[in-house]
Amino acid sequence: MSILRKFAAVAFTSALLLTAACDADSKAAAPEEAGGTLTPVTYLTGAGVQGREAFIYVAIEKGYFREEGLDVKVQPGNGTEANLKLLQAGQADYASVDITAALIAYGEKKFVDFTIVNAVQQLNLSCIMALDGSGISSPKDLAGKTIAYIPGGVVFSLFKAYGRLAGVDGSKIKWVVMNAQQMPQNLAAGSIDAATQFAVGKPAVEAAAKGKAAVVLPFSTYLTDLYGNGLGVTKKRMAENPKQVTAFNKAMLRGLEYAMANPDEAGDIYAKYQKLQPAKVAAAENKLMKPYVEGGANGAAVGSLDRDRVARNIAIIQSAGLIPAGLSPEDAITYQIPS
Repeated sequence: MSILRKFAAVAFTSALLLTAACDADSKAAAPEEAGGTLTPVTYLTGAGVQGREAFIYVAIEKGYFREEGLDVKVQPGNGTEANLKLLQAGQADYASVDITAALIAYGEKKFVDFTIVNAVQQLNLSCIMALDGSGISSPKDLAGKTIAYIPGGVVFSLFKAYGRLAGVDGSKIKWVVMNAQQMPQNLAAGSIDAATQFAVGKPAVEAAAKGKAAVVLPFSTYLTDLYGNGLGVTKKRMAENPKQVTAFNKAMLRGLEYAMANPDEAGDIYAKYQKLQPAKVAAAENKLMKPYVEGGANGAAVGSLDRDRVARNIAIIQSAGLIPAGLSPEDAITYQIPS
């Protein structure tokens, strides 16, 4: 009996030590349980919640935001202008905005209480997308066609400049308003001829079309050196809580880098949080997005913003007559978040 009692005592002590170790590991992984609290913040996606947005869910799933003390609620955005409106109204804390469209909005003085702190894509994703058999294979074929667009979305905002350089008369196009989620299905049904899209949306359009190939007319062919999406915050938040902005940006970019390195897993994580696209389609979007994020020939660091490139962005949209002169590269961009 003495031996049994000693064995039981040793086993009980070991169990206590194991439990303590597990508790310590749990607190290390989730420090807020050790007495801290998470700060709830709201993030708006670009337009709808497509597979290309998987990185934000990766950052949530992997605990990157939690490590920074943030509890992030994701809400679907509806284009740059709509997102800026909600951001400035205090109905969102952080928002995905197209950098070029945001510069246009700032230059037009529609929205000025915001700043952009990173570039999710170093290259612009804007394009017009149609399906094989639509009669569209080049920009000149767009005349006389029906094209769906999101009001205030960057693709529509940039079309005037694109059309001028590509030789397309925008006045001969019938434009119809449509949200991003409905575009693939309407393309497949033939109720529209083409749609404003991002180039990485090709897998979703082809999945909806059930075998038909997508025809992509990228704006980057004519409008070179434009950034894609970036993270927008109000100038008030930047001034009052730069540490939180730094924390959000850090966690977000960790999620972005992980998603680009692991697109299949990113697709699975996206599908866990969203049912709009299947995991395989989301993974395909992330694979297509990787060269845009990594900057292609520019070779820029993930998330980085360069003042000279921003100046060239501004020059392009000014030369296209989209904004008047006077916009500075510092007006709507923060190149280094203050500590």
